[in-house]
Amino acid sequence: MKKLFLYIFLAVTSIITLIPFIWMISASFMPDGKASVYPPVFIPTEFVLDQYLNLLTRLSVARSFLNSILLSTLVTFFSLFFNSMAGYAFAKYRFSGKSKLFNLLLVNMIVPSQVTMLPLFLILKSVGLINTYFAILVTGLANIFGIFLIRQHCMAIPDSLIEAARMDGATDFQIYRKVILPLAVPVLVTLGIITFLGTWNDFLWPLIALTDDSMYTLPVALSSLMLEHTKDPELMMAGSVITIIPVIIVFLVLQRYYIKGIMMGSVKE
Repeated sequence: MKKLFLYIFLAVTSIITLIPFIWMISASFMPDGKASVYPPVFIPTEFVLDQYLNLLTRLSVARSFLNSILLSTLVTFFSLFFNSMAGYAFAKYRFSGKSKLFNLLLVNMIVPSQVTMLPLFLILKSVGLINTYFAILVTGLANIFGIFLIRQHCMAIPDSLIEAARMDGATDFQIYRKVILPLAVPVLVTLGIITFLGTWNDFLWPLIALTDDSMYTLPVALSSLMLEHTKDPELMMAGSVITIIPVIIVFLVLQRYYIKGIMMGSVKE
Protein backbone atom coordinates (compact mmCIF):
# COMPACT_ATOMS: atom_id res chain seq x y z
CA MET A 1 0.00 0.00 0.00
CA LYS A 2 2.87 2.39 0.77
CA LYS A 3 4.33 1.82 -2.69
CA LEU A 4 0.90 2.27 -4.28
CA PHE A 5 0.34 5.62 -2.55
CA LEU A 6 3.89 6.66 -3.41
CA TYR A 7 3.38 5.89 -7.10
CA ILE A 8 0.04 7.69 -7.14
CA PHE A 9 1.60 10.73 -5.49
CA LEU A 10 4.51 10.75 -7.95
CA ALA A 11 2.17 10.34 -10.93
CA VAL A 12 -0.11 13.19 -9.83
CA THR A 13 2.86 15.45 -9.07
CA SER A 14 4.41 14.71 -12.46
CA ILE A 15 1.16 15.49 -14.26
CA ILE A 16 0.76 18.78 -12.38
CA THR A 17 4.36 19.69 -13.21
CA LEU A 18 3.90 18.89 -16.90
CA ILE A 19 0.63 20.82 -17.36
CA PRO A 20 2.31 24.17 -18.20
CA PHE A 21 4.75 22.41 -20.53
CA ILE A 22 1.95 20.56 -22.34
CA TRP A 23 -0.08 23.77 -22.72
CA MET A 24 2.97 25.62 -24.05
CA ILE A 25 3.48 23.03 -26.81
CA SER A 26 -0.22 22.98 -27.60
CA ALA A 27 -0.51 26.78 -27.75
CA SER A 28 2.43 26.99 -30.15
CA PHE A 29 0.35 25.14 -32.77
CA MET A 30 -2.79 27.27 -32.31
CA PRO A 31 -3.96 30.00 -34.71
CA ASP A 32 -3.74 33.61 -33.54
CA GLY A 33 -6.00 34.41 -30.60
CA LYS A 34 -6.85 30.83 -29.65
CA ALA A 35 -4.41 30.64 -26.73
CA SER A 36 -6.11 33.50 -24.88
CA VAL A 37 -9.48 31.82 -24.41
CA TYR A 38 -10.80 30.79 -21.00
CA PRO A 39 -10.78 28.06 -19.86
CA PRO A 40 -7.45 27.13 -21.48
CA VAL A 41 -7.56 24.71 -24.39
CA PHE A 42 -5.01 21.88 -24.24
CA ILE A 43 -5.87 20.28 -27.59
CA PRO A 44 -6.19 22.82 -30.40
CA THR A 45 -9.05 22.34 -32.81
CA GLU A 46 -6.71 23.25 -35.65
CA PHE A 47 -2.98 22.59 -35.79
CA VAL A 48 -1.00 25.24 -37.69
CA LEU A 49 2.71 25.93 -38.16
CA ASP A 50 2.31 29.64 -38.80
CA GLN A 51 3.97 30.66 -35.52
CA TYR A 52 7.12 28.63 -36.21
CA LEU A 53 7.30 29.88 -39.80
CA ASN A 54 7.02 33.48 -38.61
CA LEU A 55 9.80 32.97 -36.07
CA LEU A 56 12.21 31.26 -38.45
CA THR A 57 11.60 33.44 -41.51
CA ARG A 58 9.97 36.82 -40.92
CA LEU A 59 11.44 37.43 -37.43
CA SER A 60 14.92 35.92 -38.14
CA VAL A 61 14.97 33.75 -35.03
CA ALA A 62 16.82 31.11 -37.04
CA ARG A 63 19.96 33.29 -36.93
CA SER A 64 19.70 33.63 -33.14
CA PHE A 65 19.16 29.87 -32.86
CA LEU A 66 22.37 29.21 -34.80
CA ASN A 67 24.20 31.78 -32.66
CA SER A 68 23.15 29.95 -29.51
CA ILE A 69 24.15 26.56 -30.96
CA LEU A 70 27.58 27.86 -31.99
CA LEU A 71 28.36 29.68 -28.74
CA SER A 72 27.05 26.91 -26.48
CA THR A 73 29.07 24.28 -28.34
CA LEU A 74 32.30 26.31 -28.33
CA VAL A 75 31.98 27.35 -24.69
CA THR A 76 31.30 23.74 -23.68
CA PHE A 77 34.30 22.42 -25.61
CA PHE A 78 36.82 24.94 -24.32
CA SER A 79 35.40 24.83 -20.80
CA LEU A 80 35.85 21.05 -20.64
CA PHE A 81 39.39 21.39 -21.96
CA PHE A 82 40.59 24.02 -19.48
CA ASN A 83 38.57 22.79 -16.50
CA SER A 84 39.81 19.23 -16.93
CA MET A 85 43.45 20.33 -17.09
CA ALA A 86 43.08 22.60 -14.05
CA GLY A 87 41.17 19.99 -12.06
CA TYR A 88 43.76 17.33 -12.87
CA ALA A 89 46.59 19.67 -11.84
CA PHE A 90 44.95 20.49 -8.50
CA ALA A 91 44.33 16.81 -7.83
CA LYS A 92 47.65 15.22 -8.79
CA TYR A 93 50.37 17.88 -8.99
CA ARG A 94 52.31 19.25 -6.05
CA PHE A 95 53.28 22.91 -6.13
CA SER A 96 53.72 25.71 -3.63
CA GLY A 97 50.49 27.37 -2.50
CA LYS A 98 48.21 24.80 -4.12
CA SER A 99 45.84 24.45 -1.17
CA LYS A 100 45.63 28.21 -0.58
CA LEU A 101 44.95 28.88 -4.25
CA PHE A 102 42.26 26.23 -4.43
CA ASN A 103 40.60 27.50 -1.25
CA LEU A 104 40.64 31.01 -2.70
CA LEU A 105 38.84 29.69 -5.78
CA LEU A 106 36.24 27.99 -3.61
CA VAL A 107 35.61 31.23 -1.73
CA ASN A 108 34.90 32.95 -5.03
CA MET A 109 32.06 30.49 -5.65
CA ILE A 110 29.91 32.37 -3.12
CA VAL A 111 30.28 35.66 -5.05
CA PRO A 112 27.21 36.18 -7.31
CA SER A 113 28.10 36.39 -10.98
CA GLN A 114 26.10 39.63 -11.29
CA VAL A 115 28.61 41.35 -8.99
CA THR A 116 31.49 40.70 -11.38
CA MET A 117 29.68 41.65 -14.58
CA LEU A 118 30.50 45.37 -14.43
CA PRO A 119 34.29 44.98 -13.96
CA LEU A 120 34.24 42.17 -16.52
CA PHE A 121 32.43 44.41 -18.99
CA LEU A 122 34.95 47.24 -18.44
CA ILE A 123 37.91 44.88 -18.91
CA LEU A 124 36.52 43.43 -22.15
CA LYS A 125 35.60 46.89 -23.40
CA SER A 126 39.15 48.10 -22.84
CA VAL A 127 40.49 45.34 -25.11
CA GLY A 128 37.75 45.78 -27.72
CA LEU A 129 35.89 42.50 -27.23
CA ILE A 130 32.44 43.93 -26.50
CA ASN A 131 29.86 43.11 -29.20
CA THR A 132 31.89 40.13 -30.37
CA TYR A 133 31.40 36.42 -29.86
CA PHE A 134 34.69 36.39 -27.94
CA ALA A 135 32.97 38.33 -25.14
CA ILE A 136 30.76 35.28 -24.56
CA LEU A 137 33.48 32.73 -25.23
CA VAL A 138 36.15 34.21 -22.95
CA THR A 139 33.90 34.32 -19.89
CA GLY A 140 33.09 30.63 -20.23
CA LEU A 141 36.59 29.24 -20.74
CA ALA A 142 36.78 28.02 -17.14
CA ASN A 143 34.67 28.07 -14.01
CA ILE A 144 35.34 27.20 -10.40
CA PHE A 145 32.61 24.60 -10.12
CA GLY A 146 33.98 22.74 -13.13
CA ILE A 147 37.50 22.73 -11.71
CA PHE A 148 36.16 21.48 -8.38
CA LEU A 149 34.12 18.69 -9.99
CA ILE A 150 37.04 17.44 -12.10
CA ARG A 151 39.43 17.65 -9.14
CA GLN A 152 37.17 15.55 -6.95
CA HIS A 153 36.96 12.89 -9.63
CA CYS A 154 40.69 12.86 -10.39
CA MET A 155 41.56 12.39 -6.73
CA ALA A 156 39.95 8.95 -6.92
CA ILE A 157 42.26 7.90 -9.77
CA PRO A 158 45.16 5.81 -8.38
CA ASP A 159 48.55 7.48 -8.53
CA SER A 160 50.02 4.15 -9.65
CA LEU A 161 48.38 4.57 -13.08
CA ILE A 162 50.04 7.93 -13.58
CA GLU A 163 53.40 6.66 -12.34
CA ALA A 164 53.21 3.63 -14.64
CA ALA A 165 52.49 5.85 -17.64
CA ARG A 166 55.35 8.16 -16.67
CA MET A 167 57.74 5.19 -16.38
CA ASP A 168 56.70 4.12 -19.89
CA GLY A 169 57.92 7.47 -21.17
CA ALA A 170 54.62 9.30 -21.46
CA THR A 171 54.75 13.09 -21.25
CA ASP A 172 52.48 15.03 -18.91
CA PHE A 173 50.09 15.91 -21.72
CA GLN A 174 50.03 12.30 -22.95
CA ILE A 175 49.11 11.15 -19.44
CA TYR A 176 46.34 13.74 -19.35
CA ARG A 177 45.04 12.75 -22.78
CA LYS A 178 45.41 8.96 -22.68
CA VAL A 179 44.93 8.17 -18.98
CA ILE A 180 42.96 10.92 -17.27
CA LEU A 181 40.44 11.86 -19.96
CA PRO A 182 39.22 8.28 -20.69
CA LEU A 183 38.71 7.69 -16.97
CA ALA A 184 36.89 11.01 -16.55
CA VAL A 185 34.31 10.56 -19.32
CA PRO A 186 31.24 10.40 -16.99
CA VAL A 187 32.18 13.53 -15.06
CA LEU A 188 33.15 15.32 -18.28
CA VAL A 189 29.74 14.55 -19.76
CA THR A 190 28.12 15.83 -16.56
CA LEU A 191 30.08 19.06 -16.70
CA GLY A 192 29.43 19.35 -20.42
CA ILE A 193 25.66 19.14 -19.89
CA ILE A 194 25.76 21.73 -17.10
CA THR A 195 27.92 24.08 -19.17
CA PHE A 196 25.86 23.69 -22.33
CA LEU A 197 22.56 24.29 -20.53
CA GLY A 198 23.98 27.25 -18.63
CA THR A 199 25.33 28.89 -21.79
CA TRP A 200 22.21 28.14 -23.80
CA ASN A 201 19.89 29.64 -21.17
CA ASP A 202 22.12 32.58 -20.26
CA PHE A 203 20.31 35.86 -20.81
CA LEU A 204 21.88 38.65 -18.78
CA TRP A 205 25.50 38.52 -19.95
CA PRO A 206 24.74 38.21 -23.71
CA LEU A 207 22.28 41.08 -23.29
CA ILE A 208 25.08 43.23 -21.82
CA ALA A 209 27.94 42.11 -24.06
CA LEU A 210 26.15 42.02 -27.43
CA THR A 211 24.65 45.14 -28.97
CA ASP A 212 24.13 44.02 -32.56
CA ASP A 213 20.77 42.24 -32.92
CA SER A 214 22.20 39.95 -35.62
CA MET A 215 24.52 38.50 -32.96
CA TYR A 216 21.84 37.96 -30.31
CA THR A 217 21.48 34.56 -28.72
CA LEU A 218 18.06 32.94 -28.63
CA PRO A 219 16.98 34.07 -25.12
CA VAL A 220 17.90 37.69 -25.90
CA ALA A 221 16.17 37.60 -29.28
CA LEU A 222 12.98 36.14 -27.81
CA SER A 223 13.01 38.76 -25.07
CA SER A 224 13.16 41.48 -27.70
CA LEU A 225 10.28 39.87 -29.59
CA MET A 226 8.23 39.69 -26.41
CA LEU A 227 8.32 43.47 -26.12
CA GLU A 228 7.07 43.82 -29.71
CA HIS A 229 4.49 40.99 -29.68
CA THR A 230 2.98 41.07 -26.20
CA LYS A 231 -0.45 40.25 -27.67
CA ASP A 232 0.77 37.14 -29.51
CA PRO A 233 1.02 34.40 -26.86
CA GLU A 234 1.02 31.71 -29.55
CA LEU A 235 4.16 33.22 -31.07
CA MET A 236 5.85 33.43 -27.69
CA MET A 237 4.98 29.80 -26.91
CA ALA A 238 6.49 28.70 -30.21
CA GLY A 239 9.67 30.60 -29.32
CA SER A 240 9.75 28.91 -25.93
CA VAL A 241 9.42 25.48 -27.53
CA ILE A 242 12.30 26.23 -29.90
CA THR A 243 14.37 27.29 -26.88
CA ILE A 244 13.83 24.23 -24.70
CA ILE A 245 13.66 21.37 -27.21
CA PRO A 246 17.46 21.21 -27.90
CA VAL A 247 18.41 21.20 -24.21
CA ILE A 248 15.82 18.52 -23.43
CA ILE A 249 17.23 16.34 -26.22
CA VAL A 250 20.79 16.83 -24.95
CA PHE A 251 19.80 15.97 -21.39
CA LEU A 252 17.71 12.89 -22.31
CA VAL A 253 20.49 11.48 -24.50
CA LEU A 254 23.20 11.97 -21.86
CA GLN A 255 21.26 11.67 -18.61
CA ARG A 256 22.74 8.31 -17.58
CA TYR A 257 26.25 9.78 -17.84
CA TYR A 258 25.04 12.87 -16.00
CA ILE A 259 23.78 10.88 -12.99
CA LYS A 260 26.89 8.71 -12.94
CA GLY A 261 29.14 11.77 -13.10
CA ILE A 262 27.31 13.48 -10.23
CA MET A 263 27.80 10.40 -8.07
CA MET A 264 31.50 10.26 -8.96
CA GLY A 265 31.90 13.95 -8.23
CA SER A 266 30.79 13.33 -4.65
CA VAL A 267 33.93 11.31 -3.80
CA LYS A 268 35.47 12.62 -0.60
CA GLU A 269 39.06 13.66 -0.33
